[in-house]
Amino acid sequence: MKNKLILGAAFLLAAITESLACTNLIVGKGASVDGSVIVSYSADSYGMFGELYHYPAGMHEKGAMRDIYDWDSGKYLGQIKEARQTYNVVGNMNEFQVTIGETTFGGREELVDSTGIMDYGSLIYVALQRSRTAKEAIQVMTDLVKEYGYYSSGESFSIADPNEVWILEMIGKGPGVKGAVWVAVRIPDDCIAAHANQSRIHQFNMNDKDNCLYSPDVISFAREKGYFDGMNKDFSFSAAYNPLDFGGVRFCEARVWSFYNMFNKSVGDTYLPYIQGDSKEPMPLYIKPSRKLSVRDVQAAMRDHYEGTPLDITNDPGAGPFKTPYRLSPLSFKVGDQEYFNERPISTQQTAFTFVAQMRANLPDAIGGVLWFGTDDANMTVFAPVYCCSDRIPDCYSSKEADCVTFSWDSAFWIYNWVADMIRPRYSLMIDDMRAVQNNLEDTYANAQAGIESSAMSLYEKDPVKAKEFLTNYSCMTAESAIDSWKKLGEFLIVKYNDGAVKKMAKDGTILRPETGHCAPLVRPGYPKEFLEELVKATGERYKMK
Repeated sequence: MKNKLILGAAFLLAAITESLACTNLIVGKGASVDGSVIVSYSADSYGMFGELYHYPAGMHEKGAMRDIYDWDSGKYLGQIKEARQTYNVVGNMNEFQVTIGETTFGGREELVDSTGIMDYGSLIYVALQRSRTAKEAIQVMTDLVKEYGYYSSGESFSIADPNEVWILEMIGKGPGVKGAVWVAVRIPDDCIAAHANQSRIHQFNMNDKDNCLYSPDVISFAREKGYFDGMNKDFSFSAAYNPLDFGGVRFCEARVWSFYNMFNKSVGDTYLPYIQGDSKEPMPLYIKPSRKLSVRDVQAAMRDHYEGTPLDITNDPGAGPFKTPYRLSPLSFKVGDQEYFNERPISTQQTAFTFVAQMRANLPDAIGGVLWFGTDDANMTVFAPVYCCSDRIPDCYSSKEADCVTFSWDSAFWIYNWVADMIRPRYSLMIDDMRAVQNNLEDTYANAQAGIESSAMSLYEKDPVKAKEFLTNYSCMTAESAIDSWKKLGEFLIVKYNDGAVKKMAKDGTILRPETGHCAPLVRPGYPKEFLEELVKATGERYKMK
């Protein structure tokens, strides 16, 4: 039996390791321009279908049970007791603005318990249905794994509400052993933080119960397993349960560094040697930014490819002639006996869905919580507003007509992918056309926000139900309008860039029609000069005209 459990854990770890690919960015309410708590998330997994989940609020009979299925694989794991009351959840935010995101760090393989019932995805969505605050969500999550066992590998969770945000890190205790070891640290209000598939909590203040929570055995268990033998004050959760390796630094910590570098250049300069493998000093869990951040700042950060830094990937041969910031997987490759790697930026092609969650304490929950949501890669999507009070989701964000192997012209996921897959191979040629439409839509939504919420507040004061209906309708309308615009963008790109040529544009922004004849006016841009020079160097006399 023991061998079967270990074998099951090994297969589980192999599958999870392939999907170590999410990013969370965090902004405390004192570090944002308007007092919002902000948390972003990208669900980065090849083959995953991007959709917006919805769990309606409900009342349940005493003794009711709930089936639990692994979020990644769909495997049935068992049953848990259902709560008497569950709350409305839209995506990763509930009706009280509680938001949860995650990144998988994996950690020590021997600590996976394949007999556990609660996987990390189920923890997120069950906790959202049962919690009114971030701290309550932490309690719910840790109680669930204690009672039912923890099925997944090591996880970092961002858990936030309108007043505070925490990072909870958790890992199991091994095959057949219920529970988990964990620690949760509150991010100071005036700070920003991030995690990206590498455990980030090192030393923590065990005497500060207001800002640090942990399982009673988080250190003693590490001693028992031989992961730590020092003094308690020197204990590092990360070092004990997720020892750092090259990939942990370059593929994971580098994304955190890039976020820090954007908003505190001094911190970025200090820890660049760490990211490049020349220093062992890890980055802090959180930092103070040099200026306050907006929702738009975080949206832009989710589109990062290390542009303008020593890790920029748009100027090396891998970018091709049109400077694409994307690389095909896997991240590492061999030439002869030597192993090499590609950078792994925040923005990546395998994202299924992404969001920037905005939580505000100065507004009623129904109005204060906005999930700026998009499907596919953050760089190639539109962040459209979905209010946390929504009692239905936009059809384009659902799996009614489409899934991971079924295309539909009514599916946001497939429309965004359709356009993105056109742009990536000819990135520098086509990206500006996409960015113009993207900026126009997101500017429109941002500029309309105050007016929409003012109208919602007027309704809310008279009848909260009507306010919620108004915001639900608005959320559906913006999502569908974005998809309509994206379909037109795709059609425009096909025509403008047909066959590698570029059709000329009229002053009104439309494609110029021919005055006579059958051929539209166009230019043939060919390849950039730098690419042609490298081509000649690589091929010598082969293409020389004689």
